[in-house]
Amino acid sequence: MSIMSSIRAQMVPITPEGYPFIGACVLITLILFWLWLPLGWLGVALTIWCVFFFRDPPRVTPVREGLVVAPADGRVSQVTTAPPPPELGLGETPLPRVSIFMSVFDCHINRSPIAGRVEKIVYQPGKFFNADLDKASADNERNSLLIDAGRARIAVVQIAGLVARRIVCFVREGQPVGAGERFGMIRFGSRLDVYLPEHTPSLVAVGQTALAGETVLADLLGSDGGRAFRSG
Repeated sequence: MSIMSSIRAQMVPITPEGYPFIGACVLITLILFWLWLPLGWLGVALTIWCVFFFRDPPRVTPVREGLVVAPADGRVSQVTTAPPPPELGLGETPLPRVSIFMSVFDCHINRSPIAGRVEKIVYQPGKFFNADLDKASADNERNSLLIDAGRARIAVVQIAGLVARRIVCFVREGQPVGAGERFGMIRFGSRLDVYLPEHTPSLVAVGQTALAGETVLADLLGSDGGRAFRSG
């Protein structure tokens, strides 16, 4: 294998949505170098971070009926029960909810938690509280998707945060999606909530690091009825 082939093999793809931002950072860096050399190096650091933020690494998604995978990279911030977003029409009964908080250093590509059909997409304007706060689920700007998986319906909600100001959705209503398939992203730092069917046990714990499209959040078939966790 040639040196160039080895370098390409190590490079992580960049999502097309990131190119305008990366280009802007490069332009700012050139201007800063022209103004003052030390400022230029700050621009280089900003450009590297921007490239890092918009990375879109390939993922290996476990494929088996009933598995619900993480829609985002980040820290599992909550495992609780809560009423789903009213705009999805799922009723007021609290459902198991897993929340994943994405920092500005996490990959921000969002992936479908399950294979199915996008039944509904509803954008809800709102505020920009810290996405790690519980009230962010109800008060913050959000984009809610309802996925009909046949056996069950799964809601996944993109929630803007304190820094995030742009929710992007790649799919449309009626479109089929595969488990782990890219469906959107949020710029820059935010949270995703996944609402599971009633009485579905979660297979992750608060504080655990999740990988979009790979970490299993739940098993709708009940083959894995629950797990114990320890930290250390």
